[in-house]
Amino acid sequence: MASEGALDRTDDSIVALLRENARRSFQDIGARVGLSAPAVKRRVDRLESRGIIKGYSAILSPAALGWPTLAVVQLYCEGRMSAAEVEAAVRPYPEISAAFTVAGAASAVVLVRARDTQHLEETLAALRSAGGVLRTETSVVLSTLLDRPFAVES
Repeated sequence: MASEGALDRTDDSIVALLRENARRSFQDIGARVGLSAPAVKRRVDRLESRGIIKGYSAILSPAALGWPTLAVVQLYCEGRMSAAEVEAAVRPYPEISAAFTVAGAASAVVLVRARDTQHLEETLAALRSAGGVLRTETSVVLSTLLDRPFAVES
């Protein structure tokens, strides 16, 4: 097994196969990496306990579910607003799929999903009325050029 922070080649292959299809069986993975199913399970359990694998999920299509509009919104907040306060301000909005504190003029950047531009406008108005949010600056995404999961290069 590799050092605590790194993956050995076998673990790297297991992670790559799970990224491709998280529903793949341990038996299938084992056949591809030269291990038994129980050995793969032990390695996956270890990867989970180390926090390398954080969980498994279905990847949904927001557009297919009726939420095709995506916007990147910069939040400008009151001077000394903490990250926890910014999180508390944005958490109530299910339209916000991700939020990040950033370096630069903005306090945070959020990704907003909406049914249409009217829904986006309503969400932005509500967000601007949240305590501590002074203003927003919005870029509506026209097309997604690249959207890939995190992958470690060996």
